[in-house]
Amino acid sequence: MAILAECPVCHKKQSASNRLCDCGEDLVKAKKSKRVHYWISYRLPGGKQRRESVGCSIEEAKDADGKRRSQKRENRIFDIKPDAKMSFYELTEWYLDLEKVKRLAYYSILKINLNSFNSSFGNVIVNKIKPVDLENYQAKRKAEGLSDSYIDSQIGAARTMINKAFDNDLVGGDVVKVFRRVDNLLKGNANARDRVLTSDEFNRLMEALPSHTRAIVATGYYAGMRKGEVLNLTWSHIDMKNRIIQLEASETKDREARKIPICDGLYDILVSIPKAIHDDHVFLFKGEPIKDIRTALARACRDAGIPYGRGTKDGFVFHDTRHCFNTNMRKSGVPESVIMKITGHSTREMFLRYDTVDSSDTRKAVDQMEGFLKSVDQNVDQVPLNIKRVNQ
Repeated sequence: MAILAECPVCHKKQSASNRLCDCGEDLVKAKKSKRVHYWISYRLPGGKQRRESVGCSIEEAKDADGKRRSQKRENRIFDIKPDAKMSFYELTEWYLDLEKVKRLAYYSILKINLNSFNSSFGNVIVNKIKPVDLENYQAKRKAEGLSDSYIDSQIGAARTMINKAFDNDLVGGDVVKVFRRVDNLLKGNANARDRVLTSDEFNRLMEALPSHTRAIVATGYYAGMRKGEVLNLTWSHIDMKNRIIQLEASETKDREARKIPICDGLYDILVSIPKAIHDDHVFLFKGEPIKDIRTALARACRDAGIPYGRGTKDGFVFHDTRHCFNTNMRKSGVPESVIMKITGHSTREMFLRYDTVDSSDTRKAVDQMEGFLKSVDQNVDQVPLNIKRVNQ
């Protein structure tokens, strides 16, 4: 068993006797200012290593270490409920290490959301959190300028983790209730977007984008795929002969396999991409898989005269390529059921969120109504003439 000190800068857990962290932080000064968090480390019966968060006092850490030593000698190490001694950091380590979780298509995003949540609650013991703590967290994040959807994603990731822990008897029902009592900031489809690029905007954007990013945006535009699906795309997913992109169930958000036809525009782009020998990913930059394109996309939008960003009026972001795909397919006369099959929308409500009705649609609708009314008027005008002919 041992007492560990967590560096307040790099969060490395190390011997409490260390005076200087590898990152250069002066741990002596950090301890005096109560910025060092202490942990105790011990092995459970069976050999599994366990770390437990105990606060910012070395005296409390020594007391907790002594208590665990006594419990271990008396074989009472499980006397305390797991959620009474487990921090969110510890629970996150357990959750992210689950093989099923590792295989999630959005695993990287899940890690980001949990890390953001843990920046405030990482050292908090799981069963100590209250609904008001989460409500204060929402208010704090909003004041920092984060969007409602992003804040909901952070708490949602923690809620999913808590539910998994409950199913495995790591936390009790009281902990689950805390997360269920906190409402999402977004209501219904409040975050639904309706940004669709015009044909001219898309062409200008393609010209402004660097080649490696251009292919990624074009894939989203022509195939309606999510950003994670595009960036993780490998050549093994693509059947160029039959012009099909095949996504397995484990690789999609809705956990359903999808087959996406490759149109001529996308085909011409894909055949121009050289295949790497060392990596099967389709989209590489300097030999490495591309993880993010926001910087390049923002710069290209600026050069093309297109507003960029969720917080900007009429701002465009990569996810809007799905809106473009849905809307363009619908305008082309493709049935909704077929579009939903390609994009992976399981409900019509979700499909409608991505199908934007613009001014050209409403103008076409009015023109159709006007044409109908004219045809009715013509029929009415013809009735007396027909009657007169019959009388004659």
